[in-house]
Amino acid sequence: MPPAGAVEVPAGAFVMGTDAPIYPSDGEGPARRVEVGRFAIDVAPVRHAAFARFVAATGFETDAERLGGSFVFHDLVAADDASHATVVPGLPWWRFVPGASWAHPFGPSRGAEGLDDHPVVHVSWRDAAAYAAWVGGRLPTEVEWEYAGHGGRGTDRAEPFPWGHDLEAGGRHHANVWQGPFPECDEARDGFHGTSPVGAFPANGYGLVDVIGNVWEWTADRFDAAPGSARVRKGGSYLCHASSCARYRLPARSAGAEDDAAGNVGMRVAYDLT
Repeated sequence: MPPAGAVEVPAGAFVMGTDAPIYPSDGEGPARRVEVGRFAIDVAPVRHAAFARFVAATGFETDAERLGGSFVFHDLVAADDASHATVVPGLPWWRFVPGASWAHPFGPSRGAEGLDDHPVVHVSWRDAAAYAAWVGGRLPTEVEWEYAGHGGRGTDRAEPFPWGHDLEAGGRHHANVWQGPFPECDEARDGFHGTSPVGAFPANGYGLVDVIGNVWEWTADRFDAAPGSARVRKGGSYLCHASSCARYRLPARSAGAEDDAAGNVGMRVAYDLT
């Protein structure tokens, strides 16, 4: 049986990737049929409250805490910490904020009050792997993540979203992503600026929520075959927009160093079934 908060994903096959990549250099394609064995995976990204229990039980120090800070989107930086924040060269919408971490997502002057049911953020790949091991699981492979993300769809053709081909199918918001001119103004027509509580949008066919948008999710796989290369992140985040980072699609992928953390990066746990 899957652990509490997880669902079994049956063995099967699906069309992974795409023949119409938006970012070909990311390795989004080609579309190919892939067989997948059964496994279990969390219904939702790991919540802040669950990660807090892990830290309280183990004394774990995250990479952001060890390295002295993390990256926060420019208009989410706590007001009292703005003067200490540093603009990231080449990415002016990001600020490196000393003292920002999972426990202080916006900067050291502000805690995480009211965020217990939001995805934990500012977790690196190493942090995510440690948490997954603590709960008796592991990080999903990229194949597992994408297969589960389709929710039973995509068996015969590649689709960009768990619900089909249109981001706002039926004129509805299906995920927490950016609306409006990026990075100046998030119009938040989906109801959220920054992270949203897990499950604020409809689940896919397997019952998984927040597969697309909200926070990037780490996988076990390396971004390319080179030893020591970055790890694959999937799903996009609340900052994704067609004009800037249309990686809120199932075949999309991004790379992150194993100690990399930011205010839009979280995780989901997978489990082996015997």
